[in-house]
Amino acid sequence: MSEYEIPFHIQEDIMKKLPVKSLVQFRSVSKAWKSLIDSSEFIAAHSNHRHTQPQHLLVSYEDPIMKERYVCFVDDDTFPQQRSVLTLTLPLSVKYLRLLGSSHGLLCLYHSHHNPATKMVVLWNPLIRKSIVVDVPKQPYVCFGVCPLTCDPKIISIYQIWDEANIETSFRCKVMVYTLSSGKWRSLSSNLPTKPIRHFWLMVVTDRFIYWLVELPNPNMIMSFDVSNEKFEVIDLPDSLATHHPTDLHLSKLRDSLAMLQNTENILTVWMMEHGVQRSFTKLFIIETQTPHQIVGFRKSGVPIMQVTDDDDPDDFDAQYKLAVFEPNSGYNNVIEVSGSPVCFEVSSYMETLLLLGRSDCNSY
Repeated sequence: MSEYEIPFHIQEDIMKKLPVKSLVQFRSVSKAWKSLIDSSEFIAAHSNHRHTQPQHLLVSYEDPIMKERYVCFVDDDTFPQQRSVLTLTLPLSVKYLRLLGSSHGLLCLYHSHHNPATKMVVLWNPLIRKSIVVDVPKQPYVCFGVCPLTCDPKIISIYQIWDEANIETSFRCKVMVYTLSSGKWRSLSSNLPTKPIRHFWLMVVTDRFIYWLVELPNPNMIMSFDVSNEKFEVIDLPDSLATHHPTDLHLSKLRDSLAMLQNTENILTVWMMEHGVQRSFTKLFIIETQTPHQIVGFRKSGVPIMQVTDDDDPDDFDAQYKLAVFEPNSGYNNVIEVSGSPVCFEVSSYMETLLLLGRSDCNSY
């Protein structure tokens, strides 16, 4: 070794802090660097530094001719100038994708055609332009998260059935878990949900938890799933949320924490859950609007992104919707030049990651 050469273990420590795009390029420098960067140990170690990486916002929407579009924004001081249009290349059989959420830099899209035999999940890493398609068992509900301890992506498939006349005594549930490292599905036999979950596609994924609202006639409450230990848990809400009309409550993600959006006519109240010995909700701010608007995501700063329209009729399907950033001191401003059909925008925040790098069974583009 030359006296001027940096020891390899120090090179490794430096690379753990580098951006994903640089590391992808550095794989061509030498076989040793490629072997290191592609290793699962390095990818997991690099993921531990993900909070130092730039945050990105993926906007999924249907354009005026009902075609699915994906636009990525860098969520920094330049927002929304740094943007790029993304194309997801998949087998022709995979269509009708719905964005379920993001976890540790991976995005999850769900393909559910009318034929139940064609259900699939797509795990997508936009930064390295790789995706993988996973067949899903014939169960109606799917969710997704990445275990923060192992950096292993997991897909959870849930089947639940109950008698609406007596939910408490008739509720039954079956849960299967797929881990990307094993490439296999397995059934969970314990720690299953104790209450039925409402609206699976309205889930929120944070660092290690997946959240849903619980089905009526229970008071409003939240069901969580811990991706690390694979346990379900019921979370009670404050009285003002537990007794609020359930159709006016929505879950969202804010700074990798769970947010609750409470809608009363044209008044939006944003709550955030704080973790601790006793989980509690804190009211962050209130937004008053003249026409019905919807929060579809948050910037890293905590500022909400709204789906807005100039049309006073929220049911007008000829209206053009757009995204706007809400600044509390000045109201709506900084309109994002993305237009789509009604109620179509989905915004997911994600950090840079190397997950899926080096997998030969991935689709690249």
